[in-house]
Amino acid sequence: MGAGSKRYLSHGSFTLGGFLVLFVVAMAILAPLLAPYDPYAQSLAGRFTQPIWMNGGGWAHPLGTDQLGRDYLSRILYGAQISLMIGIGTAILSGVIGTSLGVCAGYFGGKIDSVIMFMITARLAMPVILVALAVVALAGASLTIVTLTLGLLLWDRFALVSRATTMQIRNSDFVTAAELQGASAAQIVIHEILPNLINNLIVVATLEIAQAIVLEAALSFLGLGVPAPLPSWGLMISEGKSSILFEPWLITIPGIFLFGLVLGTNLLGDGLRDILSPDGRS
Repeated sequence: MGAGSKRYLSHGSFTLGGFLVLFVVAMAILAPLLAPYDPYAQSLAGRFTQPIWMNGGGWAHPLGTDQLGRDYLSRILYGAQISLMIGIGTAILSGVIGTSLGVCAGYFGGKIDSVIMFMITARLAMPVILVALAVVALAGASLTIVTLTLGLLLWDRFALVSRATTMQIRNSDFVTAAELQGASAAQIVIHEILPNLINNLIVVATLEIAQAIVLEAALSFLGLGVPAPLPSWGLMISEGKSSILFEPWLITIPGIFLFGLVLGTNLLGDGLRDILSPDGRS
């Protein structure tokens, strides 16, 4: 095992966060094989079956069933796919938008930088959850609409980080050498600047994935996120809130998995930030 691998594995936050994220990724990938039932199949005769650790529970439905008799374990497994799709899709879209704007602002400067900074300031002035609620309410709730909406709202962190880093790189010797050799602005950005942004962008992406997952859960809880009957963890919490006094596990179970994924993603990002920083801070 190389020194680099040991450095990653010896970092507590990175190791714990990576384990939690990989666990949820494995759930999502293996859901068709692990799910004992169709996550959409209803059985009104089997409504509110208790989880296995409670009185009346059994191995037929280890995590119980919901108000429509749907197997909770199957819905939890497929819910991992929904959360990861929205988190990763949002990070990709916002990353492309934010990085493009940030690199342009940092490299060209002047009026272009002023215009893009105005756009970033305007974006930061918008309350994300309220704008997302308005957009989804007007456009209609769907997996695609939620992902696009969040992607178009969460690009500011990518823009700020890429702008600041590009401004530092722009005056480097290797960029000057490329300019003297006649390289175009596009070539310099692609071959000299972007490779030096990757580490920072990866860290930002992990944080944006976590934020997107939380926002999707909040929108679904409010009834304007992923539409039923898709097994979104946020929607499962929303559907279970009417039974919180009598069947609290309907909220607790998806809440634990949602908490674990968000915690793991944030720990992974924090660990990567420490490991990839030049001084390897702890």
